[in-house]
Amino acid sequence: MSEWLVLTIAMAAACAVVLTIVMINNRRIGEDDDPTETPDVLEYMTMMIGVIYAIVLGLAIAGVWEGRGAAQESVRLEAQALHEVSARAEVYPADVRTRIRADIDAYVTYVVQTEWQHMVDHSEVTEKGDELLARVRQDVTLYAPKTDLEGQAYQPLVDQVAAADDARDQRAQNTEATMPPIVWFGLITGALITVGLIFTLQIRRTPRELLLAGLFSVMIAFLLFLIWDLDAPFGHGIAATPDPFVNKFPGSE
Repeated sequence: MSEWLVLTIAMAAACAVVLTIVMINNRRIGEDDDPTETPDVLEYMTMMIGVIYAIVLGLAIAGVWEGRGAAQESVRLEAQALHEVSARAEVYPADVRTRIRADIDAYVTYVVQTEWQHMVDHSEVTEKGDELLARVRQDVTLYAPKTDLEGQAYQPLVDQVAAADDARDQRAQNTEATMPPIVWFGLITGALITVGLIFTLQIRRTPRELLLAGLFSVMIAFLLFLIWDLDAPFGHGIAATPDPFVNKFPGSE
């Protein structure tokens, strides 16, 4: 059974139970009942729906913001690990050191100038980037240390390459949208219901009421746009940037 069918059945069942209880209670009300003496539940229900929707919006914004932060952190870790490899290769012979640093520069330049735009357009990393990073790993792991100093530096270099590879995997996972479709369905439906409830409160066409209604609608639209903008950590305006790569490797721009 699909989740959409389960959701539909659950919503229909909840609505049916509430309406059934209301109908049963209405049959028990006597003819001498005065509805003006009972509290008006309409305003209370409208307020509660608004509060619940505000909580949902807050959780959604927190979720996408956390996803954006995780994406930026994966970029920082990847750049830092590659910078450590480049710096610690100083103890290796000149030809080995030059080859490692050249392959790192080639990888970083490719990520900044080519792969980053591919992530924005297609929400995935490229095979070429995997190949370039594999070349860096091969440069480091296949070299046999010849001195004690090189031997002491070998394992930390291997660990830093592994850290860069792990950070790249995290970056690849963060390229996709954070919010699933069912959450977007709830957010948009909740926005329509919340704004629509304004018309149940006998709103008039006075300038003050129209201004408040307009500002309320604009605020909800802005919050939904903010969630959408943060939903793709690498794809929209408030997105993760390749600045950590550029800061550690200035020649990659």
